Amino acid sequence: MPILNSVYRQREAGRPLTELADYRRAGGYSGLRHALTEMEPDEVLYAFHRSGLRGRGGAGFPMGRKASFLPKDAPLPAYVVCNADESEPGTFKDREIMELNPFQLIEGITIAAFAIGARRGYIYIRGEYEHQARVLDAALKAARAAGYLGLGVCRSSFDFDITLYRGAGAYICGEETGLLESLEGKRGMPRLKPPFPAVAGLYASPTLINNVETLAAIPPILEKGPDWYASLGTEKSTGTKIFSVSGHVNRPGNYEVVLGDTTLRELLHDMAGGFRPGRRLKACWVGGSSVPVLGEQHLDTPLDYESLAAAGTFLGSAGCIAMDDSGCIVRASLRLASFYRHESCGKCTPCREGTTWMERVLQRIVDGDGRMEDLDLLESMFGRIAGRVLCALADGAVAPVQSALRLFREDFVRAVREGSPAPEPMSPGREVLAHG
Repeated sequence: MPILNSVYRQREAGRPLTELADYRRAGGYSGLRHALTEMEPDEVLYAFHRSGLRGRGGAGFPMGRKASFLPKDAPLPAYVVCNADESEPGTFKDREIMELNPFQLIEGITIAAFAIGARRGYIYIRGEYEHQARVLDAALKAARAAGYLGLGVCRSSFDFDITLYRGAGAYICGEETGLLESLEGKRGMPRLKPPFPAVAGLYASPTLINNVETLAAIPPILEKGPDWYASLGTEKSTGTKIFSVSGHVNRPGNYEVVLGDTTLRELLHDMAGGFRPGRRLKACWVGGSSVPVLGEQHLDTPLDYESLAAAGTFLGSAGCIAMDDSGCIVRASLRLASFYRHESCGKCTPCREGTTWMERVLQRIVDGDGRMEDLDLLESMFGRIAGRVLCALADGAVAPVQSALRLFREDFVRAVREGSPAPEPMSPGREVLAHG
């Protein structure tokens, strides 16, 4: 199987590509040169469509369609914004791309800008990613000095530059409109949609916003062709996806797979090394902490958008958190509920109040003071929170708890009846969501 997608150059080179000369020797910037010298902007947009590339940040919306929504006759300038906020628990793929292969991201942003006619781009990076921000800043300076950014990119008539902007560490700024608010210097809170960012985004101008992995996948698509990329994976889930595997596995890390060609079992056992002797999978949040949880019965599910949806969850950001049978699903649900309660911006009442009450009820159960009616109370909350707010944070808060209560109801019942949901202790240093 060939080495693919957003980290393939670094893997082919066998070392980090943080120097521009190394990146160019590995074939870097050939995609941009091809776009600037042999293609029109509309042809580049069509290449995005033909590749079938879907957004890798969580929503999975086709990247080409999203880019085509930008109006061509708008009086205001267009912008490209890279969402590098990566705050979803369990997700760390974008961090590795920025740290080990920053020029591929920069090249991808530049190609996207050429396609939509943008002259300015922004990388909004998570505040905690200080090292990655330094790596990107150095890469931007090197690209600018070599003529890959600035006036006359690659000696063409195309002018484009990128500004690196550091956030302040708020989960809500991973939501695209909250990010745009923060980028404009305002408090990071979601906007009412419509209008969508493609029509009125940054500074009320047409804006294409995608995450790091999506934009970093563009250069190989332009270099090797959209049909090559579309031939990988399934009809509706083309290309590859990087899964950030963490939790109770023996070899946590980032693993890139062809969509649909690998099952959850193969990812956890063959790639990530499986679990400690005598342990088996209890629960897995395949797409990050905000998706419905899966159980051991789902191990043979193929890893693609449609198969995971049929199993009752989402591919999401592919932050795959695995918990073995030494963990406690009740405590894990409380930990997630506490996170989303803390990260709610408070703008929408159902989210602000609902996440608070979900946490309180779960905390009562974990403390040994739970009542059987608490389970029905939780069920009644879900429909009053999810789908009733401006952004997806409330949905992400509800999904893991609701699915855990559905799949592992006996664990919740036992926790209420016995007054203590804690399982046997784990060995030191192996804590995940269920312990802390």
